[in-house]
Formats: sequence, C-alpha cells, structure tokens
Amino acid sequence: MRILLDESLPRSLARQLEGHDVSTVRDRRWLGLRNGVLLRSGADAGFEVLITGDRSMPYQQNIRKTGISVLVLTGVRNRFDDLRYLVTQIQSVLPLLKPGDAVEIGPLKGDVICDRPLADQLLARVLFA
Repeated sequence: MRILLDESLPRSLARQLEGHDVSTVRDRRWLGLRNGVLLRSGADAGFEVLITGDRSMPYQQNIRKTGISVLVLTGVRNRFDDLRYLVTQIQSVLPLLKPGDAVEIGPLKGDVICDRPLADQLLARVLFA
C-alpha cells in the first residue's frame, strides 16, 4: 500500500510501517501545501492513504471526492516516542481502508498507551465510509 505521512508526523514513523511504500510530505517537497491541495496531490501521485495528526482535516475537506483515505492519529503527541505505540493499530487498520474513508485511531480514554492488539486497545472511529 502506498502511504503518505503528513508533515506533522515524524519521518521515523515511516520506517515502522513495514511492508508498505511510505513517503513523507517532506520527501515529496510538499511542505506547506494546504490540506485540499495535499489530498489531491497525494491521490494524483498514486497514494492510497494519508496518515496525519490533523483532526480537523476530515471535517474541512471532502475526503470522498479525493479518492485517498485519511487515517488520523489522535490521543497522543506527534512525537515518535508516543506514536510508536500505535504502529500495531495502524497496521491493523490499513487493509480495511477504502478510497475516501476517514478514520481516527488512538488509545482508549483512561488507558495507558500500550502495544496491544487492535480489539483490546484501539479506538477506531469511522468518520466517513
């Protein structure tokens, strides 16, 4: 799967998503693009998923029209030390995404962030499907 990491996320997260073709907004030299332009550029370049920490993106953009899925990481700071605990959950959700989906994932409220299987730990909320 071709994945684009938003500029708000650390590049080191890309190395953790094994088995996928992952690029960053920085690698593509798309820093500073507005969200709508970024989504269209990503879709036009063949990316299937944009992973971001921007919780407002699915509400500000018409994700369904872009043809790219958006996976929003919530409940943790945008630092690798925190995000690494969500890698298993990210890997579990990726194959379930369809073009135009917007999904938020993050630890359950009150839980200590830990690397447990999806069913035990993940709060996955489909925003648009």
